[in-house]
Amino acid sequence: MAVVTTPGEEMHALVERMYPLCRSITGDGVRATLDIVGEHLPLEVREVPTGTQVLDWTVPQEWNVREAWIADPSGRRVVDLADSSLHVLGYSVPVSARMGLSELRPHLHTLPEHPKWVPYRTSYYKPDWGFCLAQETLDALPDGEYEVRIDSTLADGHLTYAEHVVPGQVPDEVIVSSHVCHPSLANDNLAGIAVAAFLARSLAEGTPYYTYRFLFAPGTVGAITWLARNAGRVERVKHGLVLACAGDRGSLTYKRSRRGDAEIDRVMRYVLETSGRPHEIREFTPYGYDERQFCSPGFDLGVGSLSRTPYAGYPEYHTSADDLDFVAPEAMEDTLAVCREAFAVLDRNRRYVNLSPYGEPQLGRRGLYGALGGRSDAQEAQLAMLWVLSLSDGEHALLDVAERAGLPFDTVAAAADALHGAGLVKA
Repeated sequence: MAVVTTPGEEMHALVERMYPLCRSITGDGVRATLDIVGEHLPLEVREVPTGTQVLDWTVPQEWNVREAWIADPSGRRVVDLADSSLHVLGYSVPVSARMGLSELRPHLHTLPEHPKWVPYRTSYYKPDWGFCLAQETLDALPDGEYEVRIDSTLADGHLTYAEHVVPGQVPDEVIVSSHVCHPSLANDNLAGIAVAAFLARSLAEGTPYYTYRFLFAPGTVGAITWLARNAGRVERVKHGLVLACAGDRGSLTYKRSRRGDAEIDRVMRYVLETSGRPHEIREFTPYGYDERQFCSPGFDLGVGSLSRTPYAGYPEYHTSADDLDFVAPEAMEDTLAVCREAFAVLDRNRRYVNLSPYGEPQLGRRGLYGALGGRSDAQEAQLAMLWVLSLSDGEHALLDVAERAGLPFDTVAAAADALHGAGLVKA
């Protein structure tokens, strides 16, 4: 019998492939990651040269590292990038030197409270070098002379990001963003990349109303670069969602947009509440992931953020314990399902106008009652039609109808479709 692979298992396999790569905000690790994602859906890869002005920022030099290690007095490598991409301080300048342990220590980063874990540390915009290691490794280092080697380059190059567009019936866009700059951190944010890729494939199987733009970019400077390059058309972005920390076993968390009442905020709250899933709705703060760039006052886009356990909300965050065992196939599958449910509502949540607003139109002679005969939910569907007619004043969307009537959104949307087909309402 053939082995059945679930979407969650497929997403976990994608995370596993990307996990060993040494990523940063620029460089070949980002390109290699996008190459892997590109095997699952076509990508338009963008390269933005070093020195390009992007809003208040400048695209930095490109960083690549070939090897990084520390050898103890016996010549044994006690820390090695080949073992984990977390071992080198991100954006370390090149080093080739011998030094005593006391001179080396200021360049070593550990987590004393978790002595077996390796931390994730960077120095993007301040020239520095260093290594990250387990506290127990540091404690075991003998006195003596150490050889230190970081074979890296900081040179003019490019910032790399990629887009995938699922065409819709209208040019208005929903943007879905996930960051691609973190090294071997499975939940933050390889799980988000995997969920985004599979969500794009799922949307492409139908004919969505909105155009869905998926953005795979390094955190902060990547989103800022995209906004700078698309400032003239950003008004097309009507809704958006940042996906991060999408694969741990915690319950779902939605962070509202800066507006607080954007349509995506209402849709996500509705879907999470009606699904019965344990969840938390958080208010916007200008700290976190790239929702803060999309929601900055000059753009003020309706973009929220969906995660499971939020950033910095679990001990494994930004450590080697955020590994392949920390993310669960069933958790990624659940995150994907919530995104699909939310976008199904968002895609159909339109406002209608009643074309026969004077008195209740006769539904029976139009076959609208007869068409419901035999359905177990016929009474509910009939009630939904009456509610849609009542609230189709150009001001209320279908989500308003569903919430006020206490009816499932799918039932309300089906009623609107039937009424539209009978010429009783128009969008």
